[in-house]
Amino acid sequence: MDVARHKLQNHSDLSEFDFELLYHRRSSISSIDNDHDLDVLDTKLKGGRYYSVKFTALERHKGFKHIKVVKKKPSLIPDEYIPLVELHITTENGRNELNSHVELEESWEDELLRRTRELNKMSRDFPHDEKVWLAFAEFQDKVASTQPQKAARLQTLEKKINILEKAVELNPDNEELLLCLLKSYQERDTTESLMEKWEKVLMRHFDSVMLWKEFLLVRLGEFSQFKVSDIRKTYGHAIQALSSACNKLCRQGYQSNDLNSKDSSLVQLELGLVDIYTNLCRFEWQTGHQELATGLFQAEIEYSLFCPSLLLSSHSKQKLFEHFWNSSGARLGEDGALGWSTWLEKEEQNRKETISEEIVEESEGGWSGWMDPFSKESTAKEENSGKRLDVESTEDNPDNEFTPLTDDVETLLKKLGVDVDADPRTEVKDTITWKKWSQEELSRDSEQWMPIREHSGNCGSLASPYPEDIQDMDRDQLSRVILFEDVNQYLFSLCSNEARYSLISQFIEFFGGKIPRWTCTNNASWLEKVLSLESLEDSISEDLRDASNVCNGAEHPVPMVLESLLGSNSDISRNTSIMVFLRNAILLCLNAFPRNHILEEALITVEELSFSQMSTSISSTKPSRALAKSLLKKDRQDLLLCGVYARSEAAYGNIDIARKIFDMALSSANGLPMELMEHIPLLYLWYAEMEMAACNSSSNAGQFSQRAVHILSCLGGKLKYSPFTAEPSGLDILRARQGFKEQVKNMRSAWAHGDVKESSVALIRSASLFELLTTGWSAGIQIIKEAFSMALPERRSHSLQLESLWMHYLRTLKKYIKQLKFSGVWEVVAQSLQMYPYNPKIFSTMVEVSCLFTARHKVRQLFDEYMQRKPSVIVWLFALAFELGKPGTEHRVHGLFEKALAIDKFQKSALLWRCYLAYETDIACNPSAARRIFFRAIHACPWSKRLWLDGFQKLSSILSAKELSDLQEVMRDKEIHLRTDIYEILLQDEMEV
Repeated sequence: MDVARHKLQNHSDLSEFDFELLYHRRSSISSIDNDHDLDVLDTKLKGGRYYSVKFTALERHKGFKHIKVVKKKPSLIPDEYIPLVELHITTENGRNELNSHVELEESWEDELLRRTRELNKMSRDFPHDEKVWLAFAEFQDKVASTQPQKAARLQTLEKKINILEKAVELNPDNEELLLCLLKSYQERDTTESLMEKWEKVLMRHFDSVMLWKEFLLVRLGEFSQFKVSDIRKTYGHAIQALSSACNKLCRQGYQSNDLNSKDSSLVQLELGLVDIYTNLCRFEWQTGHQELATGLFQAEIEYSLFCPSLLLSSHSKQKLFEHFWNSSGARLGEDGALGWSTWLEKEEQNRKETISEEIVEESEGGWSGWMDPFSKESTAKEENSGKRLDVESTEDNPDNEFTPLTDDVETLLKKLGVDVDADPRTEVKDTITWKKWSQEELSRDSEQWMPIREHSGNCGSLASPYPEDIQDMDRDQLSRVILFEDVNQYLFSLCSNEARYSLISQFIEFFGGKIPRWTCTNNASWLEKVLSLESLEDSISEDLRDASNVCNGAEHPVPMVLESLLGSNSDISRNTSIMVFLRNAILLCLNAFPRNHILEEALITVEELSFSQMSTSISSTKPSRALAKSLLKKDRQDLLLCGVYARSEAAYGNIDIARKIFDMALSSANGLPMELMEHIPLLYLWYAEMEMAACNSSSNAGQFSQRAVHILSCLGGKLKYSPFTAEPSGLDILRARQGFKEQVKNMRSAWAHGDVKESSVALIRSASLFELLTTGWSAGIQIIKEAFSMALPERRSHSLQLESLWMHYLRTLKKYIKQLKFSGVWEVVAQSLQMYPYNPKIFSTMVEVSCLFTARHKVRQLFDEYMQRKPSVIVWLFALAFELGKPGTEHRVHGLFEKALAIDKFQKSALLWRCYLAYETDIACNPSAARRIFFRAIHACPWSKRLWLDGFQKLSSILSAKELSDLQEVMRDKEIHLRTDIYEILLQDEMEV
């Protein structure tokens, strides 16, 4: 559509006919009454398309037909305006005549009839094409959006449901159609009716991971029916159903030998099962049941990774695991943990030794009737006799009359002025008390995350000492004991290594360990994890901080809302204990995944974090050096562990030590088995990149770059490695360049079939770095561009290895952005957003490049575009980071929050709600809006205990004491786990007075 230039128009230049036409057009438009037009066409219209209500009304009235120009002609008055419609043409004799090539566009009614006929025909011709049916249903949504009357919209919804029911009848196994139909039912049916329909569908499709995930989201969103125990039961049903489907496929896989295929249905089903299990653990953690979440992870990892190598039925396996779980043996993450299988072997060995000793004693003869003086029976008798003596002494002494403990507490409370018989809501009249209660609750949540054990043992608990007798525990301690009955219904076996590794990776990430991304960002698992976050994880927060700093400049701090979220995991005591727990767990998991450099790198990082938090002294000694050396002593052929160890030393500034480690590893690589030599390119790449990193931070850059060229020449030319002594010769460089070309050429077939390994990606990066150092940055970038042409386009967007290579490509372009044109860099950034629209690092790069070369409003337009095309929590977070802290952006920020939370799936994001609440209370300082937002938030995300406590923290000056008391009662009704009684805070206040 043409747009006016808003220039002054000289009426003397117009012919009499043109002037009259223009005059009549203006007068006809001005004759429209605004209010009358709104009443007739749409009573809810506000604002205007051209800042006028009457034009909005004209545009929204779908009965009007629009003029369409078939052929462009020169305008009547060039350079003055661009006409919306050209009604005249200039003939050869210079006269103006009406254009006869003008036709009318179809009206909304015409389009409705045409599209309905087309879709009806296509659904008849292609009844098994799901895209046709989904397009038909989507068109009904478009029709409903134009209908102001509720009855008409309901009628259109019924038509949409009828269409989808017919589609499901013809395609009963299509999950997309089933899901679309169930979502349509959700708009019409009651909750009870909807749940019945869901249950019928899941009975027929019990092996569908997608349907189970969507059903769990629906259950979480029903505030009126939300209870933690009910959701927990639903998770149990989902895990049991998917586990039985996995067992069936596993038995079939053993017959067809298809268990090792990454694309097999078994692997995909087990990966989905692990995702649901991790979501269960996250749900338990977020509802305040941290000990249960930890126990669930401990149980499943022990059950799946450390199962004894025995042919056991499912029932026998669980009975054997129950024996381990109820024993005093250390579990995953606890000091001295051996793993279920090793523990069972040692117990069996101890049992045999005990039996043999008893046989020897019986054969030698002699009386063996003495009882062990330290046995449990004798100890129990002594304790009972001690209790009887205490009771007798109490009876003899009337001054020490026995009084129940509860009576003492009640008496003490009454002396303090607290009436325990009164309504609890009337006790606390000061909102400050509730704020203190929420602070204490947060503190206990951060400390009490490790399960308490029933029995004492050598392993010990990281959170608190084990009690000697479970009967002596108080009620709060009992709730922290995770029994076998609490975990047994969620246990399942895993057949594929991919699913086991996914479980370990998500476990490490869950507890705050740093581990490379375990899946592609386009994977549904990544999107679900981001959607379920309550606070930002480290990787996302770093990217957001970089984007904010680029937008604000170095002199401005990170906005307050993001800072409050980024600092949510700053409790040193909690992090220290969790890091020790993770260290023990990863060490044990390395027995199941030996020579896994990703787990080894995570272990080294966790070790450094635990030491840095426990010790504030600055030392040149690497804290993880002892751990790395001990691991290398166990397996001196683990070359990638040498690389991980060397990189950690280099990051600590010990370049010379890192070089010695790399040289030792590469020199000893000759003669190793082929399966160990496969990862050699990664070791060469790490070494070369370490030298380049030192080159960037040193004034003597030449020596470092020569070392890197020497290292890469050995890899490309397939030469026996020798430590650097002199600059490589020209012949060595030519041989290496040709060798890289041949090695990359040999990878084409594997990449075309989707077999993209980490070692092959390392080889591409090594070849690119070699060309960059010897020829120039253009040649290095070209290597990566040619590598992507070897992979099929549909495989690029779902491959974790190719995504990592693309991110390296983007980092390289950023490094040489001054030598490149902005258009070339921006084209790659736009392509990156097309391929990986949910990768936070790409959005960080987009903001950085945009702030350097484009205007602010253009960056805002880009965010608006991607929020419409590929909406995700990531997009909204970066859009908020771009706007927060800027003057005059309050309306924009408020609109971003409202637009995001208007989308159904984003209403389940506790992270967005927390950020919105913090913005309204800490930046906008709008109490009424904060109050409204909080109640909307807890209604959408009732499982988020952190969100509830935010209300106590931030709204204590807005809500009354009675309202806060009612909120606590609702939390108890929803079965959110609360660790602090309000009377404890009252006692503390009285003691302070």
